[in-house]
Amino acid sequence: MDMESTSLEKATVFARARPLFKGLPEKLKAKVVELARKTIKLGKDEPRRVAHSLKVGLALNLVSLLYYFRPLYDNFGVSAMWAVMTVVVVFEYSVGATLGKGLNRGFATLLGGALSVGAHHLACLSGEIGEPIMLGFFVFLQAAASTFIRFFPKIKARYDYAVLIFILTFSLISVSGFRDDEIIELARRRLLTILIGGSVCVIISILICPVWAGLDLHNLIASNIGKLGNFLEGFGDEYIKTSKAGESEDDKSFLQQYKSVLTSKSNEESLANFAKWEPGHGRFKFRHPWNQYLKIGTLARQCAYRIDALNGYLNTEIQQPSSEMRYKIEEVCKEMSLECGKALKELALAIKATSQPSSANTNTHIENSKSAAKNLNSLLKSSVWEDTDFLAAVPVAAVASLLIEVVDCTEKIAESVYELASMANFKSIEATVLPEKSQIRQRDDVKSPAKVDCPHVCITVNEPTPAISGNGNPSVTTRNLEL
Repeated sequence: MDMESTSLEKATVFARARPLFKGLPEKLKAKVVELARKTIKLGKDEPRRVAHSLKVGLALNLVSLLYYFRPLYDNFGVSAMWAVMTVVVVFEYSVGATLGKGLNRGFATLLGGALSVGAHHLACLSGEIGEPIMLGFFVFLQAAASTFIRFFPKIKARYDYAVLIFILTFSLISVSGFRDDEIIELARRRLLTILIGGSVCVIISILICPVWAGLDLHNLIASNIGKLGNFLEGFGDEYIKTSKAGESEDDKSFLQQYKSVLTSKSNEESLANFAKWEPGHGRFKFRHPWNQYLKIGTLARQCAYRIDALNGYLNTEIQQPSSEMRYKIEEVCKEMSLECGKALKELALAIKATSQPSSANTNTHIENSKSAAKNLNSLLKSSVWEDTDFLAAVPVAAVASLLIEVVDCTEKIAESVYELASMANFKSIEATVLPEKSQIRQRDDVKSPAKVDCPHVCITVNEPTPAISGNGNPSVTTRNLEL
């Protein structure tokens, strides 16, 4: 009976487990297919990631030759492992990050090795009993002082890795020298292998599919400003649509692009830090004003915060569609946002092309937005508020106030971009098309026509021609002359 019950229990267990094992191949296959799909998508989204992975593999193979070739191994011995470790920890995604880490590691190793040799010789002078005490004191002193130095903001930003390697090198060589009499040879091997590993990383990073942090920062700032411009260009129409017909069903993805600007500070700062290590390349010469990009990025985020607040007023849950006050100012608000958006997109294109911004177009859009802001201020100070529900007026006043602040932010961004173009010596592009009419609202100040340098201008000329009208008199015809 016991054997029968045991057999029955085993049969029951196998019966329950069979469906699980039966569906296992299909689940495993689905997981493998999903992983492959994500891998392919990751490579297609950013092909530079594939190139970086291959470069790291190549660098590791090159430094491994210190082990594979007997003459090299006899010269360096087990210390060749430091070259492999250097490649693993130094090779970064961008040239600036790799070069910065490599230089930090090289100089820190040189300084730490030299000081550790000096500390070892001083400790030897204190005798056999005093030597470990002196070594312990030196290790404690440099570790405490170096760790405290890491808290300085400027050191933390650019040289934190160097200080860390200095602590490691000093401690390892000092302590190892207590049992190894060839401390100078130990320091020499460590320094040479680290220099070999770091040099291989830097050379491969620069020569094979280089990823420049400076170029990434340049494109990131241009993209962020363009995203702000896209939102402002579409905000006016969306604001009017929601006030008249409720929430719009159109694609509003362009209204959400600005959100990435709000969280771009850390990325901008790290890219600027890496860019400062990079040599001159392409359009970016030595001592390029990378800090000016951070200034523009800060102003762009300030504008994005106002835009984030404006975006909240596109939500129908907090709007007052019946507010007459809103109907009276929405056209002015639309013009303000539209002109600011056009100005920001002009600036983004200029940064992207590393060219001087078109002062005619950009200043025209900014002046138009400032003029609309003045009109809005005048409208708000007029009697338009009479017989207006206070609760209905609050959202309208908030939108108006935010748009006025956006106009101010746009002007500051334009000034910073002009500064960048001047400091970086961006190329100047002559305007080839001049608007037929000035779009600036203060047209009554113009006394005489401006001098036109544009080669394509349409001029309407009224002059008599030999043509004879039906009554026998010469007729006056109009001709368009294109110069």
